[in-house]
Amino acid sequence: MKTIPTKINNYNVYNAGNRLLGMGEELTLPDFEASTETISGAGVLGEFDDPNIGYFSNQEIEIPFRVLDGEAVDMLDMTKAVQLEIRGAQQTTNSEGDIEPRQMRVVVRGRAKKFSPGKVKKGNPMDTSVTLTVLYILIELEGSPVLELDKLNEVFKINGTDVLAEIKEMC
Repeated sequence: MKTIPTKINNYNVYNAGNRLLGMGEELTLPDFEASTETISGAGVLGEFDDPNIGYFSNQEIEIPFRVLDGEAVDMLDMTKAVQLEIRGAQQTTNSEGDIEPRQMRVVVRGRAKKFSPGKVKKGNPMDTSVTLTVLYILIELEGSPVLELDKLNEVFKINGTDVLAEIKEMC
């Protein structure tokens, strides 16, 4: 039976297995922008950007906190990678009209790049945030890996298939 994905019903973020409390209400996952080279010349009508397979520009993820918190400050130790796990329940509607939950999990490992302590205003959140440079990301839907990128260990998989396997055999 087909389902129509509709929204994230709920989510939590964990740092090294411990649930982060005091998170802001929204978390944006990093973009995947391929590193490219512009190709032009004889035999090509104009030009096009040719991706370098498995190479992506710098990726970042901003972790929002409602107020300045010890957990946010702990992430600033640049000698240690931060490992976050984002677990979410996606809400879908099936063809009968019933609502069905679907599991989503994202694992991100990175190092602190930016720290914003936030602002102080009576009766308001501070909007503290930590920005991490992403070194590793794994995205799973319903327990199956759909995307994995490990920049330090030359891993780039889509739906469990190593996209770089043939290239690695040649080097």
